[in-house]
Amino acid sequence: MSALLLLFACLVLGALVARLARPPAGIVPGINWWVINVALPALVLELIPKVSFDPPLWFPVAAMWITFFGAWLIFGLLGPRLGWSRGRIGALILVCGLGNTSFMGYPLIQALHGKDGLTLAVVADQLGCFPLLASAGVVVASIYAGRTPQPAMILRRILTFPAFVSLVIGIVVGRLGGWPSAIDGVLIPLGATLTPLALFSVGLQFRFRPGEREMAAVTAGLGWKMLLAPLVCLAVGKLAGVHGLVLTVGVLQAAMAPMISAAMLADEYDLDPALANTVLSSGIVLSLASIPLGNWLLG
Repeated sequence: MSALLLLFACLVLGALVARLARPPAGIVPGINWWVINVALPALVLELIPKVSFDPPLWFPVAAMWITFFGAWLIFGLLGPRLGWSRGRIGALILVCGLGNTSFMGYPLIQALHGKDGLTLAVVADQLGCFPLLASAGVVVASIYAGRTPQPAMILRRILTFPAFVSLVIGIVVGRLGGWPSAIDGVLIPLGATLTPLALFSVGLQFRFRPGEREMAAVTAGLGWKMLLAPLVCLAVGKLAGVHGLVLTVGVLQAAMAPMISAAMLADEYDLDPALANTVLSSGIVLSLASIPLGNWLLG
């Protein structure tokens, strides 16, 4: 409970600071830079060498792919029948196909399942969600914005992302026996800064201004992202014989709120940015209740 209260406190503090304290210009990019380039790589470098890549670890990764391509299938077919613009369809595929598996996922999973759960959350994020954002996400954004995808740019995004580089280093270090305790002593406190700063940044960016014309799209998008997608993933996991913490974390990561970076990508390609940010903010608030509830239902 104290861990969940910390998450809520950081989120609320960020929202209050944004509205009442007049934070300095550039605070959000500055915090995000630290989280993405320092805290997240440090956390990956700490955890990945300790991971034993057993066969069941395919499931948390597959859950991310099921969620994304399910969103592409559903909204790609449903959108034209509802008269949605290509920008709206593309925005929903991005923000409701890609989950906030790091900024929200890491803190929530750690609060609910400790370091063991956090390690699985990192696997789902770094081998599932991030490669999808940098590859299929860019392809979707390009298609619905009327642009041509650039494979070289996509590959460069993946290979130069700090956390992905850390993932590769962490796997190698793990095969060599892990870090010396002195290096672990540096990585652990650096990685620990991710949770409060990430949630504080989310609070600073929180916006909720839904219009009447957006509500149907918001409801459909979050209905897939936070209810139907995790149920589909749960069914796939059960049928495949996955169980225990691996099943739970995979389903919870599939149910996580929409990804901040996906909303930023939608904005970059001018794919209904207002809708993308409304879905993002609504999902973040709902996930603070839906993820603990889903965890309780999964037992």
